[in-house]
Amino acid sequence: FVPGVCEEYGFCSASTVSLPESLLFVSTLDGNLHAVSKKSGSIKWTLKEDPVLQVPTHVAEPAFLPDPNDGSLYSLGGKNNEGLTKLPFTIPELVQASPCRSSDGVLYMGKKQDLWYVVDLLTGEKQQTLTSSFAEMLCPSSSLLYLGRTEYTITMYDTKSRELRWNATYSDYASTLPDDDTKYKMAHFVSNGDGLVVTVDSESGDVQWVQNYNSPVVAMYIWQREGLRKVAHTNVAVETLRYLTFMSGEVGRITQWKYPFPKEKKPKNKFMATLYVGKYSTSLYASPSLVHDGVTVVPRGSTFPMLEGPDSQETEEDKECVITPSTSVKFNAALRERNRMNFMRNYLLLIGHHETPPEAHTKILEKFPDSFPRNQGNVIPPTTDKKVEEKVNDSGMDDGPPSPLPETSIQEPGTSGRTVRPEAPVDTMLKDMATIIFSTFLLAGWVAFVITYPKSVHKQQQLQHQEFQRQMEERLELLQRQQPFPPADVGLGLVPESDYLEVARTRSECSDHSSPNVTPRASNHSNLSVSELGSSANEHEDGEEDSNIVRVGNITFRPKEVLGHGAEGTIVYKGQFDNRPVAVKRILPECFSFADREVQLLRESDEHPNVIRYFCTERDRQFQYIAIELCAASLQEYVERKDFDRHGLEPVMLLQQTMSGLAHLHSLNIVHRDLKPHNILVSMPNAHGRVRAMISDFGLCKKLAVGRHSFSRRSGVPGTEGWIAPEVLSEDCKDNPTCVVDIFSAGCVFYYVVSQGSHPFGKSLQRQANILLGTYSLDHLQTDKHGDIVARDLIEQMLSMEPHRRPSAESVLKHPFFWSLEKELQFFQDVSDRIEKEPLDGPIVRQLERGGRAVVKGDWREHITVPLQTDLRKFRSYKGGSVRDLLRAMRNKKHHYRELPAEVQETLGSIPDDFVSYFTSRFPHLLMHTYLAMRTCASERPFLPYYSAAEQLAKTQAHLSLPQGTRTTNRVLLNIIL
Repeated sequence: FVPGVCEEYGFCSASTVSLPESLLFVSTLDGNLHAVSKKSGSIKWTLKEDPVLQVPTHVAEPAFLPDPNDGSLYSLGGKNNEGLTKLPFTIPELVQASPCRSSDGVLYMGKKQDLWYVVDLLTGEKQQTLTSSFAEMLCPSSSLLYLGRTEYTITMYDTKSRELRWNATYSDYASTLPDDDTKYKMAHFVSNGDGLVVTVDSESGDVQWVQNYNSPVVAMYIWQREGLRKVAHTNVAVETLRYLTFMSGEVGRITQWKYPFPKEKKPKNKFMATLYVGKYSTSLYASPSLVHDGVTVVPRGSTFPMLEGPDSQETEEDKECVITPSTSVKFNAALRERNRMNFMRNYLLLIGHHETPPEAHTKILEKFPDSFPRNQGNVIPPTTDKKVEEKVNDSGMDDGPPSPLPETSIQEPGTSGRTVRPEAPVDTMLKDMATIIFSTFLLAGWVAFVITYPKSVHKQQQLQHQEFQRQMEERLELLQRQQPFPPADVGLGLVPESDYLEVARTRSECSDHSSPNVTPRASNHSNLSVSELGSSANEHEDGEEDSNIVRVGNITFRPKEVLGHGAEGTIVYKGQFDNRPVAVKRILPECFSFADREVQLLRESDEHPNVIRYFCTERDRQFQYIAIELCAASLQEYVERKDFDRHGLEPVMLLQQTMSGLAHLHSLNIVHRDLKPHNILVSMPNAHGRVRAMISDFGLCKKLAVGRHSFSRRSGVPGTEGWIAPEVLSEDCKDNPTCVVDIFSAGCVFYYVVSQGSHPFGKSLQRQANILLGTYSLDHLQTDKHGDIVARDLIEQMLSMEPHRRPSAESVLKHPFFWSLEKELQFFQDVSDRIEKEPLDGPIVRQLERGGRAVVKGDWREHITVPLQTDLRKFRSYKGGSVRDLLRAMRNKKHHYRELPAEVQETLGSIPDDFVSYFTSRFPHLLMHTYLAMRTCASERPFLPYYSAAEQLAKTQAHLSLPQGTRTTNRVLLNIIL
């Protein structure tokens, strides 16, 4: 969130009454977000969106009831008819963990969609909608509010019935959690069924206001500087709320409030926690609720009548919430027949309050259970119109009707083969005892066999079992991608997405040649049977199969040695190429064409030591494999891990190497477009123990055609949210983005490194919105420290909102941020030599002395040590308020250093490091002031090592008054150079 709408940021004047701090935001089940007055509860404006919960209209048994307050899930029914149970995870948690599986044989596939709404504070009208794939601008406004909303979509697949079981979408506004801050003096009580809200003073219990928002309230927020903050509200039964508030005439007139606040020693009323089951539209939901003694509550574990009865009228689609405790819901028989699903026949569900249900014993598994079906066919068969007749029980066996057992005959001795039936209870008991004894001996023998089994063989079996589980998991993942979509009337149509480690990437390059809002499907290359999986890769040179090593051409790797995951199903393994350690990227078929383009760019650019090296590409019938240089860690680990061994690679050197690699890419007309800490890697130590920084991940790179200096935005928004330049997302930018989008991202990386892990645009939820506003903070850089001042100057240029004001990669490398202390001292000497014979009223001296008194702190002679003051007075007089005289003193003492008294030498320290640090530590602005002032001399030979040609043109027109025609010519030349 952008901490936002206030006079400080220029969005509205101080006289504006609708400041966000004066509003309470009420989110209701129907998707509306009401901005209401804290004092009266009256609605100022309403933002209408999709309902908070979107679930299938008709579901198979058992049904799942979501909680619109936090996305919790409740299961109803089940094969044992156990009634209501609470699942131990919420919809957002399942989406975060997906793809995952639970112990009851259910596969979960999740999808997360983030949106930003730019809302007019005064009217509630949406001005702009930002997603990862598009930005829709409606109209401009001066009073803006930034609201983030996340949609979590979960799909359940039952491996036992082999059916898509249930799906739902839960939406929530991004906010910080409520805290124990006692400054908030209001308590909110909401009814479960009809949207009634009663707000009281949390200390006195006096009613402040009552409003009805015509839909159940699911969340309430207040605005703070960091964005929305959720405030607590208490769900109570409608009957309880009316019991507590004696209504007289209209809703807003309350004569008495009975709720027991904490200050009362003896509460007047007793309340019980329950679970309210309600209906919105044609779907059900569940929500915790407080009730008083007079409300009927369904006992825990109760089962409902299953008797046949006359068909009720079809349920009409009505968006009003039914709150009558005895209302029953029956489902449309015609739709049940059309969807060919096993619905809850004759199942009466009481809408009302239930005792708090127990928690189900279901849990998310780390690996496949042993009871998971391991047939040799398709693990997940394609969905067809043919009804699945066979069900799979817990043991993986068919659960059809049992065949009758043959009658057991017992031959008695001396009966000449006469057969008698074992009808006597004693004989049956003896038979059972014999069976038990036999089973006991058999079990004891098996235990002894396992204990005495050779450990080496047992370990080998464990490895084979784990490898088999891994292969099953890979096959399952591939088959899931091949599964066609179910019919539209089932209410699904979701594309399963993998749970990537790199969740920040907002868009894959695979969408460059497709519609921005369509997830690519698997191509025909992936339509392989299970028997073909892995058949082309798991062979040694001698032809013997090894399940632990995969060999594809000259590339070998172990599937268990995973280094990381990328977008679109990419997995990176640790492997080998010609006995050289490498990283192996395994790419799915739908991205083959883009992988080929990435390989082409790698081949073209990997000659530079700071660009990751490419080795080879191999392909089998399922995947494409790219072997690249193996690295020790990413920049993120370099910065955030305190125990990381940097092998002498200092932060400034790392950033210099990164910019050197980026300058190499730009010289080849390659724009990286996704520069961030995760894509800057640290190499393995070489023979001398040294490491270097390298730019990696060319999946989003763009090769500009000859003569072009920009790229189109028609293919979508490339990059990772929070690291994308503003012109890529802004609709106001008329020009296409250029390579300086990488400079902006590099500026964010620079601050991330020098601040040891902070981002200039704030926390992750705020970053991209702050980028669009140009609101950044460099608070970690001190304003009175030489190194921080130099870093601030460079980073501020790189983060400029105007792309043409950002320096080129070459200019960044020439900045004093990368200068050694020796180069700083040489620069001061060259400047002093240059201005020594300049007249005092000349343009160069005047530029140098402009603002000089602040640089030298009034009189620089008062800020140096006494021995140096004494020595300076021996030979000539210096002006204490002049930058020129300070540089002259530095130059003279450097030239005559060996002739200085020992006391002065000890004060100044050794040349060059201690000497230059002596002055820059006392006058931290001296270097940058001098550097900026002397840009007018950038084209002169002595200053060529300090300035780049592009920087010279950009800064010359900024510091000199040039005719209009000259400025236009220089701008054209600057664009050509950049």
